Amino acid sequence: MSANPPSREAAEQAVRTLIQWAGDDPDREGLLDTPARVVRAYEEFFAGYNADPTAILERTFSEVEGYDEMIVMNDIRFESHCEHHVAPIIGKAHIGYIPDRRVVGISKLARLVEVYAKRLQIQEKMTVQIADTLHDVLQPLGVGVVIEASHQCMTTRGIHKPGASLVTSRMLGSFRKDPATRREFLRMLSLSGGDPLANT
Repeated sequence: MSANPPSREAAEQAVRTLIQWAGDDPDREGLLDTPARVVRAYEEFFAGYNADPTAILERTFSEVEGYDEMIVMNDIRFESHCEHHVAPIIGKAHIGYIPDRRVVGISKLARLVEVYAKRLQIQEKMTVQIADTLHDVLQPLGVGVVIEASHQCMTTRGIHKPGASLVTSRMLGSFRKDPATRREFLRMLSLSGGDPLANT
C-alpha cells in the first residue's frame, strides 16, 4: 500500500475524468454512481496490498505422524489484473511442496495465491512471489508452483487472440534439483487435460 494514498474523493474524481476522456458525460443519470462503484471494485480487486503473505503461513502444524511425501493443491482459481493495462488475468495456480516436519493448512495455500493475485501483477512475478514466500516461511525440502492463465490484455485488445493461455513455473529445492521429484509433481497436475511442462 502506498504510504500516502489519495482520498476516496480524489479516486472517484479520477474515474470521472476517465469517463469524460472516453467521451461520455459523468453527470448523466446512468453514470452518476459509477465513480463510487469503480472505487469500491478497486478495493476488492486490490485487497492484496493490505495483507501480509508471510503472516498467512506463520501458523503451521508439526504433528503429522512423520508425513514427508509431496503435498499438492491443484486448480486454485484466481483473478488478478495486469500492471500494464489493468486488464483481468484469470487462471489457476497449482502448488506443491515436500514438508520438512511442518505443514500448513490447505486453505492458507489458497489465501497465499489470493494475496498476490489481488495486486497489480505480471504472471511471472506472481509465480515467483508465491513459490519464494512458501519456501522462505515453511522451509520445506522443495516447492513447485505452476500457473496457467488467460490475459485479457491480449484477448480483448491489442492482438485479440482469445483462447491463448500463458504457463509459468517456479521450482525450488528438490523440485529443481531432482528430476524425479519434478516429474512426480508435474504428473499430479491436470492443466487443460494435459501437462504443458511434461517435456521440460
